[in-house]
Amino acid sequence: MVSFFLAFIAVLPCTYSLVTPRQGVAFFNPADNGGSMLDNAGDELGEPLNVIISGLSSAGVLTESGFENYAKAIGFSTECLGIHIGGPQSANLGDGNGFVNQTVELRQDYGDPDLGTCLESLIGGNHLRLYIQNGPEGNSGALFLAVSKEEDAAEGHTIVPDGYDIGRDELSAAAIGTTSFGGVTYSTAAQNLTGLLPPGSAGVNHGIATDGITTLLTVTIV
Repeated sequence: MVSFFLAFIAVLPCTYSLVTPRQGVAFFNPADNGGSMLDNAGDELGEPLNVIISGLSSAGVLTESGFENYAKAIGFSTECLGIHIGGPQSANLGDGNGFVNQTVELRQDYGDPDLGTCLESLIGGNHLRLYIQNGPEGNSGALFLAVSKEEDAAEGHTIVPDGYDIGRDELSAAAIGTTSFGGVTYSTAAQNLTGLLPPGSAGVNHGIATDGITTLLTVTIV
C-alpha cells in the first residue's frame, strides 16, 4: 500500500504533510511503495530525480504535450532534429507501474526552441528526463525530472562535476516567476525538499555526489 505520508518531506525548515490518494496530492514518495528517487541508468546506478512538478499544478502542465510547452517557456526543447543517441533510462515511481522508460528527454535550447538543442548536443548544457507518476497505486499526476548538466560532444556528454545539483538549480532559476510560450503564460513557485534523496554519491551514476535536495515546482497557468 502507498503510504499517505510524504516521508521526510522537509521544506527548509522541516515540515511533514498529510496527503490523500489520487487527487489533490503534490506527489507520492516513490520509496514508500518500492520505488526510488534514482532512475535506472544501468550497472545498478541511477540519476537523481531532483525536480518534481507538483500534481497540484495546473492540469494543462501535467501531460507530455503540456509539459513540453512549459519546458520551452523555461529554455528546453525536443532533441536536435528528433535524433536521440543512447538508450532510454527507466524509473520506478512507486505508483504500481514498476519501471517505466522515460516519457521524453529534453535539452537546453539556448533561446531557439527549433534548433537550439543542436547547439546543446554540440557544446553541452542542461538536459532532463521526464517520468509521470500516474499508476494505479499512486496517481498523483506529478512529473518527476532527472535534470543534469552535461559536457560537450567531445567529452561524450558525460555529466559535468556537480552536474546534478547544477542542472537542478539552473532549471529552477529559469522556471521561478512568470514565463510564457506558445500563447500560454505560467507562474512557478519553488520549494526545496530534503529527505527524499540522501546526500552523497551512493548509487549515483558517474559517482557524482549530490546535496540531497529535491526542488518541488508548482506551476500555474495564468
